[in-house]
Amino acid sequence: MKNLRRLNLKENHTRIKLHEMKVIGLTGNIACGKTVVARMFEEQGARIIDADRIARLIVEPGEPAWKEIVEKFGHKILNPDRTINRKMLGDIVFKDKERREELNNITHPRIIEKIKLMLEVCRKKKVEVVIIEAALIVEKGGMKPIISDLILVTADEEAQITRLIKRDGLTREEALTRIRSQMPILEKAKYATYIIDNSRTLEETRMQVQEAWKKINS
Repeated sequence: MKNLRRLNLKENHTRIKLHEMKVIGLTGNIACGKTVVARMFEEQGARIIDADRIARLIVEPGEPAWKEIVEKFGHKILNPDRTINRKMLGDIVFKDKERREELNNITHPRIIEKIKLMLEVCRKKKVEVVIIEAALIVEKGGMKPIISDLILVTADEEAQITRLIKRDGLTREEALTRIRSQMPILEKAKYATYIIDNSRTLEETRMQVQEAWKKINS
């Protein structure tokens, strides 16, 4: 399995032809700027499906995934309003691969199910290009049959650390733990059709997005 595009090329081109819609994955490691890049593609005309937003919805208090997570990780991860304390849960799973896998096994199938429903709505509306913004496209297999190509957003490690400290109030050590718990970006690059380097200015990133958009629509 050397290339995601090669792996699914025949199957996905058939699907795209039938539904007249391109479905492309967009991924990247923590604090690489997936959402920033996704918004830039949205400006170009893509319809964005945000897997992280779906992930937040499926773990709202009382939802089946919420119940499973509380059962697995305990009531200590809850805020006073019974919502899940994402930082506390993150501290647990980013330090322990097995616990991280437990969480992914609860949430990922439900996220895929919601994405498929949203894709059907997009097909009925005759949307031409849908980009699914998600963190675990390469690591988890459920999304690979859905997409034809993969956009990978990268950033150098120092940029990631700076963003995590500023965004999430983490220490440098906590930031490094989260970054290094993920699949190395060079490994993910083997599966990418397009790579967007988001280490520097927004204008430089936007130019790369525009170039990729031309190729997507060629």
